[in-house]
Amino acid sequence: MQEVSIARKGEYFQALFDLLVANPDGVAAREAVAAVEQKLNLAPYETELFPSGTSRFRKNFSFGTIDMVKAGWLVKHKGIWTISEAGKLAHQTLKEPAAFYGMSLALYRKWRQAQPEASTNGTLPDADPADAETSEQSIQVTYEQAEAQAWSEIEAFLRNMAPFDFQELVAALLRGMGYHVDWIAPPGRDGGIDILAYADPLGTRPPRIKVQVKRWGSNIDVKGVREFVGVLGADDLGLFVTTSGFTKDAKDEARAQQTRKVTLIDLERFFDLWVEHYPKLDDAARRRFPLQPIYFLAPAN
Repeated sequence: MQEVSIARKGEYFQALFDLLVANPDGVAAREAVAAVEQKLNLAPYETELFPSGTSRFRKNFSFGTIDMVKAGWLVKHKGIWTISEAGKLAHQTLKEPAAFYGMSLALYRKWRQAQPEASTNGTLPDADPADAETSEQSIQVTYEQAEAQAWSEIEAFLRNMAPFDFQELVAALLRGMGYHVDWIAPPGRDGGIDILAYADPLGTRPPRIKVQVKRWGSNIDVKGVREFVGVLGADDLGLFVTTSGFTKDAKDEARAQQTRKVTLIDLERFFDLWVEHYPKLDDAARRRFPLQPIYFLAPAN
């Protein structure tokens, strides 16, 4: 059975890093794999399917990303891949595909040997996955694929939620965090404020919390943050919650505020807070955004 050479694998990941350099904010794993596959002129044996239905290319590529991560060149987070500074340097200096991938293997092996329970079965990470798939790599790939799939579904669920329903979700989170929600804007124009909350039931202790909620697909820019700051009083705390994210200028603007504190909460931060405070949410809130933990064998760090 024909194997994929180290040089060919180097071509895989040089193509991937070309993509990531051009997209510094990261690329979704599925999109990255599809883009590399489309860019390469795959040989027939690379498109052959294993019994699982996965092509030789995709299996080799999935396993190879583990080498890239352990080498410190590739960062994976909730299904988004980004290139590290070390990865950019390797991409710039190691022009030969075999040298590029070979260095990642050397760094992987160095990492592996440093682990307390390093494998002694003699299986090398560059072995053909069809014949020499290690249990450690299988666990890593399974975990990453499950994480990416779960996060993709969570993103779609929240971003497809009706604006007022997401607003209610934010209010439910604040209650679960121990705040007292005094007012939620009805559907329609809200003057820049969607929720008012306080630290105590009577609202006698500052700060007053003003919340703006945006269920948008694009990132909030600096103009959006400045407009929100404009409706905050001296004793107000502003929370800007969005189902997307914030541009760098928007984040810098929030950090630069001297008298009016603004906290930016993107989709990922909202999800993390929801998970953290899930036990304290009421049943109605859990029905709006239900989560179920599923356990996997943890991959080696």
